[in-house]
Amino acid sequence: MTEEGFLTRDQVEKYKREGYLVVPNLFSDAECDRLKRKCREIVDDMRLEDHPKTIFTTKDDQDHAKDEYFMTSADKIRFFFEESAFDENQKLRVDKHLALNKVGHALHLLDPEFKAFTFQDKFKNIAKSLSFKKPAVCQSMYIFKQPNIGGEVNTHQDSTFLHTEPMNIAGLWIALEDATLENGCLHFVPGSHTEGVAKRFIRNPNGDSPSMIFVGSMPEVSSEKFVAAPVKRGSLVVIHGEVVHRSEANRSKESRNIYTFHVIETDGSAYSKENWLQPTAEMPHFPLLY
Repeated sequence: MTEEGFLTRDQVEKYKREGYLVVPNLFSDAECDRLKRKCREIVDDMRLEDHPKTIFTTKDDQDHAKDEYFMTSADKIRFFFEESAFDENQKLRVDKHLALNKVGHALHLLDPEFKAFTFQDKFKNIAKSLSFKKPAVCQSMYIFKQPNIGGEVNTHQDSTFLHTEPMNIAGLWIALEDATLENGCLHFVPGSHTEGVAKRFIRNPNGDSPSMIFVGSMPEVSSEKFVAAPVKRGSLVVIHGEVVHRSEANRSKESRNIYTFHVIETDGSAYSKENWLQPTAEMPHFPLLY
């Protein structure tokens, strides 16, 4: 990166060519620890009885597709569990801190620590480097990738879930712990962002159950095409909305905590009204990054 905090020309070209970019050592251990500590406090304050046992998965049979708790989370902080977190009696197998898949989707709005981190100059300069004119932050998530039970995230494109016309979306993914081959680092298909969006996750236009449906299908992708992207804590991975990527299940003894948020272009680009995530009466517009 440049001294002013912008991406270099080579970094921008690499992102445009491959659909993702690793920026190592962007954040200090202290910055990572602050977000980890804050998320722990949020989970400490969460009472299980006040939240449904909503499981998060990217598979087509996901239960939250018809779940009001999921659909109305754009302006709230909500809690989503791992598939294997509960036993046959719907009791947690482990402490709640070790059972969550993620917390989302408005950390960037509702928590001062995450808000300050999200709207800092580093991210503004990176978005400017990628030619965003009026980027808005549409969602944010803290993803735990728990030891032993952290679920696989199957092959997907972020724009399946967040769609604009024309397409202009980027994910900013910050490793708060080392992301390794053993604990479920990201894997990408370089250059796949140039091939369009194969599948959409939309609100059911018929108003039937389920309230959310998949349209289209993801082509089979040979495992040989994927390139692993292990990173050290404090690294940033910039993810093009259309690049094909996945992560393996975590069967190691080490967690893989990350914080991520998505920016969408609002200048000359329309956010799809079919997307599952929509502005609310309390939040009629997604907040601008700058």
